[in-house]
Amino acid sequence: MSSANFIDLPPLLSARGTITLPGSKSISNRVLLLAALSEGATEVRDVLLSDDTERMLDGLRTLGVGVDQLDQHVFRVQGCGGNFSETRCARFPVKDAELFLGNAGTAFRPLTAALALSGGHYKLSGVARMHERPIGDLVDALRALGANIDYLGNDGFPPLEIHLPSPQPSDETTSHSTKPPKGSGQVAGYPIKGEGVKKVSVRGDVSSQFLTALLMALPLLDREVTVEVAGELISKPYIEITLAMMARFGVPVQRDGWRNFTVAAGSRYKSPGVIYVEGDASSASYFLAAGAIGGGPVRIEGVGSDSIQGDVRFADALALMGAHITMGPNWMEARAPLHGRLKAIDLDCNHIPDAAMTLAVAALFADGATTLRNIASWRVKETDRIAAMATELRKAGAAVEEGADYIRITPPAKIKHAAIDTYDDHRMAMCFSLAAFGAAGMRINDPDCVAKTFPDYFARFREVVQAVPVIAIDGPSASGKGTVALRVAQVLGFHFLDSGAMYRLLGLAAQRHGVALDDEAALASLAGRMDIRFEGTDICLDGEKVGDELRSEEAGAAASKVAAQPLVRAALLERQRAFRRAPGLVADGRDMGSAVFLDAALKIFLTASAEARAERRYKQLKEKGMDANIAALLQDIQARDERDTQRSASPLQQAPGASLLDTTALNIEQAVAEVLARYQAKK
Repeated sequence: MSSANFIDLPPLLSARGTITLPGSKSISNRVLLLAALSEGATEVRDVLLSDDTERMLDGLRTLGVGVDQLDQHVFRVQGCGGNFSETRCARFPVKDAELFLGNAGTAFRPLTAALALSGGHYKLSGVARMHERPIGDLVDALRALGANIDYLGNDGFPPLEIHLPSPQPSDETTSHSTKPPKGSGQVAGYPIKGEGVKKVSVRGDVSSQFLTALLMALPLLDREVTVEVAGELISKPYIEITLAMMARFGVPVQRDGWRNFTVAAGSRYKSPGVIYVEGDASSASYFLAAGAIGGGPVRIEGVGSDSIQGDVRFADALALMGAHITMGPNWMEARAPLHGRLKAIDLDCNHIPDAAMTLAVAALFADGATTLRNIASWRVKETDRIAAMATELRKAGAAVEEGADYIRITPPAKIKHAAIDTYDDHRMAMCFSLAAFGAAGMRINDPDCVAKTFPDYFARFREVVQAVPVIAIDGPSASGKGTVALRVAQVLGFHFLDSGAMYRLLGLAAQRHGVALDDEAALASLAGRMDIRFEGTDICLDGEKVGDELRSEEAGAAASKVAAQPLVRAALLERQRAFRRAPGLVADGRDMGSAVFLDAALKIFLTASAEARAERRYKQLKEKGMDANIAALLQDIQARDERDTQRSASPLQQAPGASLLDTTALNIEQAVAEVLARYQAKK
């Protein structure tokens, strides 16, 4: 079930199948910018279509770059590398522009550097969260190279204004300025024929995107520049992607370990002609984890052992947890451990910062406490991911300890159903879809935030997961649906839900607690707290067997009255869905297929003529030694049919996709056999 504000995931039973991944966000945005800075036209294939890449594409078009979409995931980018001047090796055609870049760090940081070193007047802004994500270390390094950048809000954070450059200092020593040169606003430019090496420093322990942005922009200067990394460089695999992509466009970067990176004088980007974007390894993590948790095998195509992305090492982390992993050059596959559950791990996740979020949710299914370390970068992502992850894992029942750069998760004995907040963070939404394997389903708020990197994620996720199956049997009063449903459940070994009994129980509980049957608010409150249990054929209310009381006509009439009230139905909805547990559920009622279990594996609308139903009810009552009048029973059934079909809240009707089963001429055994045959056909 989904709406504009949430999606309800049913409890999941298993995962199996094959997924072809969308293109990598990190590679897509790097390649699009490098193509724009190159000499010649580049055809970029398998581009990810998402919010982040749209921000980059919109930005390039605003800057005058020729971008044509040739096919759904294929773009032709006309590079600006031929636009030379005395002060630049390449210039964007539009010299004065305002760019809105949303929350796309892979667009904001590299475009900031490219625009700062290409000459022009630009303003860059984003959503509120982007204005909370630090950029000061990148700005300091760019200023040291002569860029003229002002903060339009808080120092160290976007939005930014880039002015025409000021005259450069002529010395060739190391420069690491923290103050902007106060430019005159005139086009003074940078000297492009410097002798020796210019060196700038940038911190590496906040975001690897700062180093990526600098390196990609340095060929815009016609001189050799070395970037020195201060502190530990985090997310090294993302720098590997940057270096590999720059090399594909003709600019190799010399490096001394992870400390110094040098771009030679005279470096120029040249189009490779056609370039393909790898599948997104971070997105692969959700499906690999689904295979490890849900049995598998789940196979991922589009990324494998030959990938340039560091997040493929997520598979190694899953293997440490006991998952069975196999892979080839362009594919990976995950299965659950051969024996038992996943194992808890203690892991330094510096090499897989994004995919490590998936490990945090996988920890819900591990034996023992899992600790993920060296993840300080989570604090400055789309949200404070350490705090957000801790909050939402606790909702699911986990015990969580968080620190400045680590998180420790101890799983609960049973994962709780929860409404997961996503903080406008795509990875929070995708990670927590996995929690539905261990709970009575999971609600994901604001699911559309996945559009940032994987717009159709939930549709693709549904392709490989199998929900706990439900057989929904609806029909009018006295149609025999309860008896048929119970016997079908017994044959299949499934759980059983008599939803009509829940409304009868509420009517009975209302009488015992002195609640009027038309007091909707009080009834809804009582529905949420009454103790109900189904134990085989026994039905209990507050620990007392009440089956016989519920079969009375008085109880049926009370149930019909309370069931017509929207607040009551809403209060009982989650309680009904909680009966959905492995290996499956057979539920009978009047709206099981139309309102409660919309994704039921089989929907049956079971009916019979009013006369046949009256005769069956008459025989039941007589067998119990109770007085009955068949004419009165027929009249009562017809009246209830009228009420049930006309009520405003979930009227009795054949649900879309439900198959009709008329049992007027069938006995119970024949009806049960027909339901089982239809279920097997659906499977």
